[in-house]
Amino acid sequence: MTPSGADREAGGGGADEERGSVGVEGPPEPSAVLGRLPTDAGLRRQLAAAARSRGRTASVAAEIDEIESELAAIEVEPVDLSEPRRRVAETTGEIERLKERVAALRGDARARRAVDAEADETLDDLEAAAAELSAAQTEAIAAEQALERARAEAARNRDERRRRLRLRDRLRNRRRDARRELAASVYPEFRRALAVVPGGDPSAAGAEPGAYDGDPVAASLAAVRVAALDGPVELLGDAARAVEAAERSAGSLLRSVGVRVGGPSRPDS
Repeated sequence: MTPSGADREAGGGGADEERGSVGVEGPPEPSAVLGRLPTDAGLRRQLAAAARSRGRTASVAAEIDEIESELAAIEVEPVDLSEPRRRVAETTGEIERLKERVAALRGDARARRAVDAEADETLDDLEAAAAELSAAQTEAIAAEQALERARAEAARNRDERRRRLRLRDRLRNRRRDARRELAASVYPEFRRALAVVPGGDPSAAGAEPGAYDGDPVAASLAAVRVAALDGPVELLGDAARAVEAAERSAGSLLRSVGVRVGGPSRPDS
């Protein structure tokens, strides 16, 4: 059974989720959580996967879909301020150089006039330098405007990154809520399954998944029994030994399509 978009409420940020950095991906397939035992997933995650395998969804599923859509729509392109800053610095330096040249040429022209010397060439140079200065000032204005636009874009990107972090926190919390709700929805059946699977003890279940203090392998076997997995379940280590020592067949214990106990599927599963 493949969960729809509305089913992506309980799941699987894994290590990223624990670090508080959750992407927009939905939870793993139930078989990815329960298809191989022992599993690293906690009991609540296992039971949520079992519930999802049976087509159940949490009440926050629509909100989760909305958050995921918002996250997917956020695009933050990196903004490099070094180039516009370099251009501003270059144009500023060029303006200062040309201002000094214009001032020097004006002084030279005044000095030549004072002694009735020929000043035409100096005046031509002054006119050319003044034109260069005007062009450099225009370019400097454009460079400053480009830098301001880049700074504004960088500020918008910072805002979007902050919004993305807030959405990720909200998504992590809602997925946690969904996991709790889904796990609780199958907990009575889980408690009953503990009476069937090897090593299971219903009295160890407590009132909710967080109160369970029994054998973790028995809990995983009970979660598989509660689930409706499409694929086979592979049992290794303690899980394989527990099922092999039982009087009932693996398939009967786990009610799974196929059970592989430490290798190929058993004929009786």
